[in-house]
Amino acid sequence: MNIICATLNAKYIHTNIAIRYLKAYAAPEFDVQLAEYTIKDPIINIVTDLIQKKPQVIGFSCYIWNIEETIKVIQMIKKIDPSITIVVGGPEVTYDYIEWMERVPEFDYIVIGEGEQTFKQLLTSIKDQKTATDVPGIAYRLDSKIKLNPQANKLDLKNLPSPHRFEEDLPHLSKRVIYIETSRGCPFSCQFCLSSIEVGVRYFDRDKVKDDIRYLMKNGAKTIKFVDRTFNISRSYAMEMFQFLIDEHLPGTVFQFEITADIMRPEVIDFLNKNAPAGLFRFEIGVQSTNDYTNELVMRKQNFDKLKRTVTMVKEGGKIDQHLDLIAGLPEENYDSFKKTFNDVFAMRPEELQLGFLKMLRGTGLRLRAKDHDYIYMDHSPYEILGNNVLPFSDIIRIKQVEDVLEKYWNDHRMNTTIEYLVTKIFPTPFDFFQDFGAYWEQQGWSRIGHQLEDLFRRLYQFLKVRMTENLSVIEGLMKYDYLEGKKQKPRKPWWNLEMDKEQRSRIYRELISSEVLPVTLRNLSEKDLLKHTVLEEVSFNLAKYLSTGEIEHTSSVVLVYFHPSLGNTTVFSYTLSQLKPA
Repeated sequence: MNIICATLNAKYIHTNIAIRYLKAYAAPEFDVQLAEYTIKDPIINIVTDLIQKKPQVIGFSCYIWNIEETIKVIQMIKKIDPSITIVVGGPEVTYDYIEWMERVPEFDYIVIGEGEQTFKQLLTSIKDQKTATDVPGIAYRLDSKIKLNPQANKLDLKNLPSPHRFEEDLPHLSKRVIYIETSRGCPFSCQFCLSSIEVGVRYFDRDKVKDDIRYLMKNGAKTIKFVDRTFNISRSYAMEMFQFLIDEHLPGTVFQFEITADIMRPEVIDFLNKNAPAGLFRFEIGVQSTNDYTNELVMRKQNFDKLKRTVTMVKEGGKIDQHLDLIAGLPEENYDSFKKTFNDVFAMRPEELQLGFLKMLRGTGLRLRAKDHDYIYMDHSPYEILGNNVLPFSDIIRIKQVEDVLEKYWNDHRMNTTIEYLVTKIFPTPFDFFQDFGAYWEQQGWSRIGHQLEDLFRRLYQFLKVRMTENLSVIEGLMKYDYLEGKKQKPRKPWWNLEMDKEQRSRIYRELISSEVLPVTLRNLSEKDLLKHTVLEEVSFNLAKYLSTGEIEHTSSVVLVYFHPSLGNTTVFSYTLSQLKPA
């Protein structure tokens, strides 16, 4: 029997661990082929590839981001060859099975919940040409009626075969994000999250997990992401895994974890700050809201003071990048409350701040009780909210304006010095900056076009100039510094017009050299080399003093940026005009 497990990932770099579990568990009785595509692939190309494999059974892994495209693929396959058995599973189709079977008659079976054992039993039933009435955990049709067989007991995860040992994956390990599990389930009951539905936490065999990680690293994996909902729920387990990864990691490997920050003990962070190599670990932390009443309504237990302590200690350690998540649209969090949440979290200056919008996922408590807060939301995935009793659609649109510029101007870290000055010295709060700029960004139609790096600088400067921002000359100087400091090569055409001609630059080079303020390495360069490999720009304040103290001294200074032609890095020097003397 020719069997395919397929899925449509969001991007090529992603991998799907679910279909690999199905393949591993079905072996050796069934030889399952894997077929991964992306939601951007043309539907006809996906269908053509699958049909040419001549399958009798195709199983699809379904999520909110791929369900609509997956349905189109399935419907086309059934038109071409109705004899192919279609099995779907995954979090998107596990709930509301009657609605799914009625909406998509091309679904032959839905696997409910944890699918490894169920899928194998279903394959056995299909191979033996038996009805599926004895297979637990599936929805199907019998005598034109939709039936559901209840799920069986949960699997013993310690006995699950590894999903990471397939030779066909080896050429791709270095180019993709590899997902790995050490546990399933979540101890918390957040009503917007599917993980709250499964009670309890079950663990995989630790030694098997470690062997898998060794195998993945040995074969080139660079980014390994743990999909455990709360990796650090067991402190001893987390410490053991952290120590293992510190001891046995290979250079260039990065490990990502979802961390519950307010339960992380200070001694764990101290251990990581002292022992973890910089860049080895990355934490993803769901804050969602700092409104206590909102958190109470969604049954989310969170001590924000302890969370802030953890994030601050990790940041001060300088070893681990942190990605913090917010959700707009939670119960009783209106625009002003969300603004406070945003500012509370931005104050910690996470490396990334992800602003998302509540999705009313099938099966979650919040969706089941949507009427309690007058929620309206999209009928189809991703089921994003369109409003509730305290957050109208107009406010959602305003917050979406923040999301766009936050990604481009904070998370991408193109102009950290400038943004820090703007959110602390110019605008009342960080949220006010991103909101005002986001509204202007949308008004100009920039959300619908592409952007070069230089465009991002020009557009920020245009916004600040139009609103007649105070200290604009200082901000312009900081923007020039950020732009030059972030470049790896000397720019041919910066975002502003260079004001110094060759003669002026030569004079300043001679003054710098005669003043003996240049580093020895630059003093040994010829004037020709300096002209070739540096950029000179005058700014209206003492840049060096600002970078060291944060104080603005309105004394003009010269910024010299040296681009190392062989080393591929950039060095910035700043000198006040009083430090120079005529050559």
